[in-house]
Amino acid sequence: MTDHTAPLLAEIARRQDDLIRLTQDLIRIPTLNPPGREYRTICTYIAERMGAQGWTVELIRAEGTPGDCTDYPRWNVICRHEGTQPGECVHFNSHHDVVEVGHGWTKDPFGGELEDGRVYGRGACDMKGGLAASIIAAEAFVALYPNHKGAVEISATADEESGGYGGVAYLAEKGYFDPDRVQHVIIPEPLNKDRICLGHRGVWWAEIETKGRIAHGSMPFLGDSAIRHMGAVLEEMERHLFPLLATKRTDMPVVPEGAKQSTLNINSIHGGEAEQDPNFTGLPAPCVADRCRIVIDRRFLMEEDITEVKAEVTRMLEAIRAERPNFEYEIRDMHEVIPTMTDKNAPVVTSTAAAIEKVLGAQPSYVVSPGTYDQKHIDRIGKLKNCIAYGPGILDLAHQPDEWVGVQDMIDSAGVMALVLKELLG
Repeated sequence: MTDHTAPLLAEIARRQDDLIRLTQDLIRIPTLNPPGREYRTICTYIAERMGAQGWTVELIRAEGTPGDCTDYPRWNVICRHEGTQPGECVHFNSHHDVVEVGHGWTKDPFGGELEDGRVYGRGACDMKGGLAASIIAAEAFVALYPNHKGAVEISATADEESGGYGGVAYLAEKGYFDPDRVQHVIIPEPLNKDRICLGHRGVWWAEIETKGRIAHGSMPFLGDSAIRHMGAVLEEMERHLFPLLATKRTDMPVVPEGAKQSTLNINSIHGGEAEQDPNFTGLPAPCVADRCRIVIDRRFLMEEDITEVKAEVTRMLEAIRAERPNFEYEIRDMHEVIPTMTDKNAPVVTSTAAAIEKVLGAQPSYVVSPGTYDQKHIDRIGKLKNCIAYGPGILDLAHQPDEWVGVQDMIDSAGVMALVLKELLG
């Protein structure tokens, strides 16, 4: 029997050098978020590349979204290739923003250095390698099957690292992920090339503020320390809330193992006097802190209800207030996302699984991400359920120093994506 996939995989392999160059070029555009640098630059780069091949391109600014401003506009790009026959649309969505560099690098974070089959740089793994692989996959498919059914779309979107509101959420609100327009979505996040990610846990971010009364630091008994009140909150978390969360387990295939339980992280704590400019050489003033704030990051499971997730924290705070004199607090919602998980029998899942088996010679594993990504907006706003994350890269390398993506992983993942296009649109 003739192997109809061989020409497509051979075409992907032939484009290896182009894939490496493309990945390097994308890494060398420092799309740091925050604040949102070079978004227009990377979108224009992709638009010019795809437009030169006859794709329809659209640059879209998410005006009025968080972070969008004159200095740092939130730009997105969507590229579309229409076939010559009626059919469905397969959309590959990647975020183009990357997190801060941090310390500990031995490579140039924006150098795109190729060494021992790895391309290094901030965003190499998360997720410019995936973006490059999806572009190569789509280009190879269109080159061999220009008269395909339906449509292929490639998007590069803003702000996934800070919630996605200037990217996929905005586009979903504008109808770009309407199920009548797009039927299949693959997000090339770095979940390992032999895994299909069906969804993610939920998240609730909130700010808790304890209140006190300012006084001279030499007479703290005349004031009331908000920091000490916050200490009581942290102690109660350690004594009761963290042990409670450790008892909550999920049947979702979340990776890694530790994320199969509910978790809470304290993102930040600020209390008392504001930090001065780094060049300030004076001493702080002697004052009792009248405000202290923490930001909490609560990750929850499909089996949990968001109302109860919030109520657990409120009950904890009320218990402290009942026992601690002068304890006053406020809690403010910042951000929430409900867990999502695509059915294993959904068309994009089964076609990707078959492609992985063809390319890698093994059946895929099915996982759920510990953190959220832009599937949340495609599901919640776009009402599109046929969506997965699949792409090259090792999840543990994301946001790390000396972040890298393997060339062979990108080739294999591009092959998988191209075979999905062949099955759904060929």
